[in-house]
Amino acid sequence: MNFRIGQGIDFHRLEAGRKLWLGGVNIPSERGCIAHSDGDVVLHALCDAMMGAAGLQDIGHQFPDTDPAYKNIDSKILLKRTFSLISEKGFYVVNADCTVCLEKPKIASFVPEMKKKLSEILGTGEENVSIKATTTEKLGFTGREEGVVAIAVVLLDKKI
Repeated sequence: MNFRIGQGIDFHRLEAGRKLWLGGVNIPSERGCIAHSDGDVVLHALCDAMMGAAGLQDIGHQFPDTDPAYKNIDSKILLKRTFSLISEKGFYVVNADCTVCLEKPKIASFVPEMKKKLSEILGTGEENVSIKATTTEKLGFTGREEGVVAIAVVLLDKKI
């Protein structure tokens, strides 16, 4: 066994009239993320966690926002590429645990679809992917509905 734990975090400002992508799902909302890509904080945090665990630096190093190739890119593509990078190093995902900090909209009804999309990309069962949501009780920039945060932890193991 060669277990590796990685942790990732991502933040984005919210702006009216933009799409809100979380966990690979377009969430109906009046506001969405301002970002170079589609701004999916869940997938970005998960990419960082996976890269960190595999010793591959971070999402900004692998997919820089200065590269026009990543302008408005679907973050599911970034997650697929991240999965390929860790797979090339012999790793697979044992489990992933993600938390979204957001006042609104409420996302609980979208979690099953998020888990399905992520488990398919990560090549693991839905029971190995956890997505939770919380508010910050009106505190800070997320409480004022100015932004969204996602935190991800992943456990990788090396294929024998």
